[in-house]
Amino acid sequence: MKKKRVAILGSTGSIGTQTLDIIRAHRDKFDAEVLVANNNAELLIQQAIEFQPNTVIIVNEQKYDFVCDALAEYPIKVYTKSEAVEQIVCSESIDIVFAAMVGYAGLKPVISAIKSKKTIALANKETLVVAGDLIMQLAEQYQVNIIPVDSEHSAILQSILSEPNEIEKILLTASGGPFFYADNEFIANATKADALKHPRWTMGKKITIDSATMMNKGFEVIEAHWLFGVKPEQIQIVIHPQSIVHSMVQFADGSVKAQLSEPDMRIPIAYALNFPLRLPLSCKRIDFSKILTLEFQNPDTKKFPCIALAYDALRKGGNTACIMNAANEIAVEAFLNDKIRFLQIAEIIEKTINKTTFIQNPQINDYIATDIEARLTAKELF
Repeated sequence: MKKKRVAILGSTGSIGTQTLDIIRAHRDKFDAEVLVANNNAELLIQQAIEFQPNTVIIVNEQKYDFVCDALAEYPIKVYTKSEAVEQIVCSESIDIVFAAMVGYAGLKPVISAIKSKKTIALANKETLVVAGDLIMQLAEQYQVNIIPVDSEHSAILQSILSEPNEIEKILLTASGGPFFYADNEFIANATKADALKHPRWTMGKKITIDSATMMNKGFEVIEAHWLFGVKPEQIQIVIHPQSIVHSMVQFADGSVKAQLSEPDMRIPIAYALNFPLRLPLSCKRIDFSKILTLEFQNPDTKKFPCIALAYDALRKGGNTACIMNAANEIAVEAFLNDKIRFLQIAEIIEKTINKTTFIQNPQINDYIATDIEARLTAKELF
């Protein structure tokens, strides 16, 4: 069988490195054709030497010469800048684009890949948060599959395959992050170190803070809306601290399907890479005899206001979620740089939404302009 040639956008991040773990274990099925990193030149070089891709891109042009020099003796093309990413995903030598870049940066490359009729393995949820309507229209127009990589959306996809019934409700599970059991006083005084202590997952700093505010789960509500065509009121967030049930789908007869596994991102990554077939993996298996309980609770939207902000943005539509994402990226960066307190993240997002120009039916240029305006507005709030 012909190998799938994979472009990994964000190869040095948590998702990207685990994707390469899967490719390393299944070299008979996959080739890493393109590797893209933003800043981590050292790891990108290591990956390039091991996997010998056709092309690598270091987006930070200040590190371009360093990468070029390190790979000079290898038959690997080296490019820089974000425009190169948008161009490389159109290459005929790519079968599947693994979109694992963080934040808004993933939007334009995904659009380019869709227009080139590449299968998209989507780990960049912000792409659908920012411009879900546009992305899904393009995917339909160019007949492109978008396969979710988030463990929750992968679980939903696995639960509805071969299922003729319409979805009645999606039960979107959440670990609760580091602050689910914390009191309001502790959260109000939470430090960066506190917020980065995720109880279940090891992720990059930005997504870990998003988990602490539960904005990440709000993003996933929006993502589920676009991926599975359900209304906001059909998506229920349930806190599940054990992270064994990765999400559930309820159907018209009251039946519920779920996907369960030990918390290991390699499982949904491998499923997206080899969709619709499963790959053998050496992941830890569930020992049901040792599971004493599986807990499910409702989130407190007053304690985690980012959840309510996400639902409101989805209901309002237009460019609201794009504004929300831009403000969140600015606020999270400010928190990580010790410029604002934890609770100010949600406050800045809400104020930015209220102050930024609303567009009911945005096109791609509107999304770009909205992102710029919202970032400038957010920066003025601290």
